[in-house]
Amino acid sequence: MSDAGQNSEEWLAYVQAWASAVAQTLKQIAGSAMSCQLQTQPPTELASTDDNHLWFLCTVAGGLRGELSLRMDSTSAFRAARIFMSLPLDAAAATDMTAEHSEAVLELLRQFAGRAASALKPGWGEVQLRVEAVRGAASWASSSTCWLATGSEPQPIYIELRCSAALMNSLGAQKKEISPAQEAPANPVAPATASDSKPDQAKLALLMDVELSLTLRFGARRLLLREILELSPGAVVELDRQVQEPVDMLLDGRLVARGEVVVIEGNFGLRVTELAPSGAI
Repeated sequence: MSDAGQNSEEWLAYVQAWASAVAQTLKQIAGSAMSCQLQTQPPTELASTDDNHLWFLCTVAGGLRGELSLRMDSTSAFRAARIFMSLPLDAAAATDMTAEHSEAVLELLRQFAGRAASALKPGWGEVQLRVEAVRGAASWASSSTCWLATGSEPQPIYIELRCSAALMNSLGAQKKEISPAQEAPANPVAPATASDSKPDQAKLALLMDVELSLTLRFGARRLLLREILELSPGAVVELDRQVQEPVDMLLDGRLVARGEVVVIEGNFGLRVTELAPSGAI
């Protein structure tokens, strides 16, 4: 590992959860044990930034907040795709990568993320890890970086993990929230006055210009892996929501409102019809 977080116990625990998830998932798919080790130095295959590398972004929400960038060289991605698709690891070149292979790699990473989220639960509670394919490296500077190496020589599978500063700060925060009973002071205190609230108002003002990600959710559908691999241009996937039902507005993965879809100067918009209860936000 490298950068500011190389000695962080929380970061170590986080990437160990990913390493364990990778090994367990590949073992389940391949039917044989596969180790997954952390590396402190970049492998030769990932030393360059050529266009053949595959980039992914993992958005972290819930008990942890931030982003994780993942990178795979074309050879690692090709091998990972063939393992996921139950195809032999023959001598075919990585240039044989197809859109189907890329989709297989993305689904494999999502399975890694699902297992990693379960492994993180004892320390940080419910954690959501959402993985999407992206074009190129993330715009934010890496706070800490490590590499996962799994499989066997001469062609192991390498995955680079880059942690954002937001995720690193979240990892360093207190793992378990203090219960209300623990927060209650032994002796009662006087109610806060207007002057007492000024520092809190100043802190809140610092957060007012922070940008958050809003997402509209029209519906969802669970598919078998077989059904996903059978998708092709022109295929229609039916969602679990009627046309007349309201659309969900999600703030960083959490439901905050519902409303009606509208069109504003050629762009989609949402007319809010109801706000989610405070407990759901």
